[in-house]
Amino acid sequence: MSAIDQPPRSCDVVVVGAGIVGLAAARELALRHDGLEICVLDREPAIGAHQTSHSSGVIHAGIYYRPGSLKARLCVQGAAELYDYCAKRGIRTERTGKLIVATAEDELDRLAELERRGTENGVPGLRRVAADEISELEPHAVGIAALHSPNTGVVDFTEVAAAYATEVGRRGGQVITACPVDGVSEREGRALVRRPAGTTEARAALVCAGAWSDRLAVAAGAEKEPRIVPFRGGYLRLRPERAHLVRTSIYPVPDPDLPFLGAHLTRGHDGEVLLGPSALMVGARDAYRPWRVRARDVRDTLAWPGTWRLIGRFWRTGVDEISHAASKRAFVAEAQRFVPELRPRDFVAGPAGIRAQALARDGSLVDDFVISRLGPALHVRNAPSPAATSSLPLARMIADEVDELLV
Repeated sequence: MSAIDQPPRSCDVVVVGAGIVGLAAARELALRHDGLEICVLDREPAIGAHQTSHSSGVIHAGIYYRPGSLKARLCVQGAAELYDYCAKRGIRTERTGKLIVATAEDELDRLAELERRGTENGVPGLRRVAADEISELEPHAVGIAALHSPNTGVVDFTEVAAAYATEVGRRGGQVITACPVDGVSEREGRALVRRPAGTTEARAALVCAGAWSDRLAVAAGAEKEPRIVPFRGGYLRLRPERAHLVRTSIYPVPDPDLPFLGAHLTRGHDGEVLLGPSALMVGARDAYRPWRVRARDVRDTLAWPGTWRLIGRFWRTGVDEISHAASKRAFVAEAQRFVPELRPRDFVAGPAGIRAQALARDGSLVDDFVISRLGPALHVRNAPSPAATSSLPLARMIADEVDELLV
């Protein structure tokens, strides 16, 4: 990984984006093809600078996703492969488990639907838990029913991404940071990847640009839909002396109409407990601080018809998220529903991440991976959670598509 090396003028494959998905795909291609010249370019000074390093690190088991979807298939498979990959390379994982807790009668049907989905998806060990069993798993938690997923775990995804990058390098590939890409176009059947200091020509380009994926795709001639709209996920950090109140990870029953899981408590790979994330639409695609605003990002969000349709449909949810972002007391109240002993004073400010959420023109939040081909380029246009968990099988699927471009 280097910010000094200059990108080659030509190679076989250019990967735009050194997040966990781009690096996993580059690794897969490098392992498949001896001597394939691969160059990974990233605008930031370090790999995994955005979604990869700004998540809670959860290895998802595959409960939430619609059976038959890419998310469902790749998540269950990906979790198993990721645990194995990390074990072989000495990367620490913790199968902390997860409780999805229903605290009201009107949540029981949704909990049953999650159980049905998880069972159909083949989630290992998933079982329904009665109210009196919740305290056996989480002594300080309460609810009227729950789902227990023992296969849910945590890992440092930045460490996983670094391992992928190392394998790319060992196979002769380059991972070059501090190298932004201005655009991807086609000339005589080859991909032209434009950089401020020049152009790299390749047999194929793979664009895994996260929050900026739609801009590169549209600039290359792709459809405008879906549009990336940034959502900031803010966390609160539980003080260490109160961390004993959370043994595993505790989640609410989510709203089935939204691809967000609600404010939850996660015990991380380092033993730290986080509450979050919020889901606040923000004014910049890198708004790790909520007041950061970029004029182009705001224009793109407000000019998209889907934004206004989403707001019209979920304005009450939006008001709640603003409240959570502005008030620690309101945010902690969400967690008190299933861990009543928690108090606002138990928490301090925590990290934040940006979810690059794809939004359709009709206002629906795209809830699956979206990959499209345009000439000699493949564009990953939506890769939200559980993309990190799914990174190994997702990389194989992406590499299959790139292989067709290399023929």
